[in-house]
Amino acid sequence: MTPFVMPFGGGNKCGSCKKTVYFAEEVQCDGRSFHKSCFLCMLCRKNLDSTTVAVHMEEIYCKSCYGKKYGPKGYGYGIGAGTLSMDQGEALGITPSEPGPHRPTNNPNPSKMAQKFGGSDKCPRCGKSVYAAEKVMGAGSAWHKNGCFRCALCGKGLESTTLADKDGEIYCKGCYAKNFGPKGFGYGLGAGALAHT
Repeated sequence: MTPFVMPFGGGNKCGSCKKTVYFAEEVQCDGRSFHKSCFLCMLCRKNLDSTTVAVHMEEIYCKSCYGKKYGPKGYGYGIGAGTLSMDQGEALGITPSEPGPHRPTNNPNPSKMAQKFGGSDKCPRCGKSVYAAEKVMGAGSAWHKNGCFRCALCGKGLESTTLADKDGEIYCKGCYAKNFGPKGFGYGLGAGALAHT
């Protein structure tokens, strides 16, 4: 009887070049063996390790190329937060699903979903977009905290507890009382005064 001899290293086939992989040069990933020199990103050809590899089906990528090819697309993705990439992935073999660039709508009343995800309120004072970090609410509208959230008459800075509103405009309580408050004996100019208006 002839003894059974196992080859040293098991003799697995490389997931990339399909040649025999021996133990000293073996890297395992997703149940497959690779030569250390074949364990490369399929797109950029960078060397991979267990912390930089991303697997899709039978293909291996570095995390960067994987994100560009299979990750989310659109505003804030692919290059870094806060950037808009016009790259549609042609270099990675991706064909755009819709023809031509995105065209914004001229809808003056964006939906609540658009306001929540990317759309912004307009400041009634200056007409510019109001973002969360600078936003203060008053009279049912969003205002810029610095510069716009002031009395329409005297320019005094306001807080949500020290304002009065009329017809979508905001006022300090003093200016509101003088201009829109009750008139007559005891009102408008101080207690005990008679207003002749």
